[in-house]
Amino acid sequence: MNLLRPPIRRSARAAAPVLLALLLAAPTHAHASFLHGEALDTMANVLSWIVIVLVPIVGITVFWLVHILPEKIAHKRKHPQTGAIQCLCLLSLFFGGLLWPIAWLWAYTKPVLHKMAYGTDVDESLAHEAAEKEASEVEKLRARVAELEAQAKEGKA
Repeated sequence: MNLLRPPIRRSARAAAPVLLALLLAAPTHAHASFLHGEALDTMANVLSWIVIVLVPIVGITVFWLVHILPEKIAHKRKHPQTGAIQCLCLLSLFFGGLLWPIAWLWAYTKPVLHKMAYGTDVDESLAHEAAEKEASEVEKLRARVAELEAQAKEGKA
């Protein structure tokens, strides 16, 4: 009896993949969508409006935000050629983004020739504008303090 068992096991092992393939190929009840009828039409209309209206707006906004990144980086790093980088970013929008990598690299470079010419590699005009604004605010505060002191002296007298 032990002689019969090995051939039966071999034939069962050989038949198992075939049987599994037949079970997987057997047709079953399937639905392509969880919606039916009118609900399916409504969902299709909603999705089509989202694709037609919302996707282009989001795409254009993201494209624009990515293209102004070099300009923002140059401004944050006080690059002396921020205006030129801004112009290159604008040109890149019209040329489909081909100039954008150049603007990105330019925003991160250290302007060596500018440092040789002016002694600094940052844009000092932004600092001067901020200093002038602070100075005018300080003068306004001093004038207000003097006015309040004069009013206090008049009140005591």
